[in-house]
Parts: sequence; C-alpha cells; structure tokens
Amino acid sequence: MTDPSRRPVVLFVCVHNAGRSQMAAGFLTELAGDRVDVRSAGSVPADQVNPVAVAAMAEVGIDIAAQQPKLLTTGAVRAADVVITMGCGDTCPVFPGKRYEDWDLPDPAGQPLDAVRPIRDQIRDRVGHLLTEFLRNGTETPPPTRPLGTH
Repeated sequence: MTDPSRRPVVLFVCVHNAGRSQMAAGFLTELAGDRVDVRSAGSVPADQVNPVAVAAMAEVGIDIAAQQPKLLTTGAVRAADVVITMGCGDTCPVFPGKRYEDWDLPDPAGQPLDAVRPIRDQIRDRVGHLLTEFLRNGTETPPPTRPLGTH
C-alpha cells in the first residue's frame, strides 16, 4: 500500500544532465517546493551544468549554478514515480508500473542564450502542466502511468 503522505519522486533525464534536465529540475523545485522530490541525471553526464542554461535560468530568478551533473542509475529510475526523458532514448531503463514521458526538446548544448530561452520556456510550461496534473489529482501523487512518448 502506498503511503499517502509520501512525496512523489520525479526524475528528469537527458544525455549530459547539463541543460534540459537541470532546467526542468530547477523549475519543478521552484514551483513545487517540498511537495515533490525532484531529481535529475544523465546517461553520459557532463563535467558541469551548461553555463548558458545557468544564465537562462538566472534570467527567471532560478539559480542552478551549484548543481552538478549526475550519472543515471537503475536505482534512481526504480525510486522515481515519474521519469521524464529528454533525448536519452533507449539508455533509460524501463520498469513496469512507472510513468514515463519523453519530452522532445532541442538540446541547448552549444547554443547561444537567444536560442536557449525558448527551450527554457517550453520546459517551464511542461513542468507547470505536470505539477497541475499532480495537484488536480486530489493528492500529490502522480497521475496513472502512460506509455513512453505520450503526452
């Protein structure tokens, strides 16, 4: 039986865990506060978070400069209620009963700030919709599982 007081765990995954997943984690942390346990990881983590992603997030008042890219582990996926992938493809392990979504977003790596802003804004909108779903559900647990790649 699931503990109704347990916070849902959302894991954002992209290849390098340096741009999209870090921005998504920053937005959900900001919007949800302590209502959701937010994590991010990458299949091939970079050495640092993309400085342009850091700058884009700073423009909207969210500081992700201290974050460090983390390696995606099977344990992290197993612990998550919702796994949001952003271009990691088949490298993300799939477990039955988990909710998976694939957000098809451009990679901000190597892009100028003007190109990263629209990516940031798309991520903010999707994170907002995700949080709204949680709250509309009447509890702070994730909605039912959906197949990978459906929105």
